[in-house]
Amino acid sequence: MYPGSRQSVPLGIKVLFGGVFGAGSFALVYYLIQKFHSRSLYYKLAMEQLQSHPKAQEALGPPLNIHYLKLTDRENFVDIADAKLKIPVSGSKSEGLLYVRSSRGGPFQRWHLDEVFLELKDGQQIPVFKLSGENGDEVKKSRDDPEDPAGPACF
Repeated sequence: MYPGSRQSVPLGIKVLFGGVFGAGSFALVYYLIQKFHSRSLYYKLAMEQLQSHPKAQEALGPPLNIHYLKLTDRENFVDIADAKLKIPVSGSKSEGLLYVRSSRGGPFQRWHLDEVFLELKDGQQIPVFKLSGENGDEVKKSRDDPEDPAGPACF
């Protein structure tokens, strides 16, 4: 029971330390997966679009808070060529989910956004970004301001 003793550690202590180690390992893996997603290009591009979209910013209210992904949600999906995320966001006025669809041509090619929209908790949907053009070369930012003489911003 004690150092230098011939008695083994009681089963209860082994179970306790095993549980603590297992829970700590799970928390670490969960944190690392969250960090992996938040550093990925498809995530960063979506956040840039949200932060530069005036209507979405106005609907949420400052400051913008980005929350952890719900990893058990089947709508959060990433494979070699496609990424679909549902990112919880909130502000001082409202909260909602930022839906992101991204794709790339192959495993070593650059990610590009296909669509980003904000769905507020009251059900209102705000288009933030939509890929336009048949060949995917033409990218436009959604702006719902009919008085904007420049129209949608091109990148």
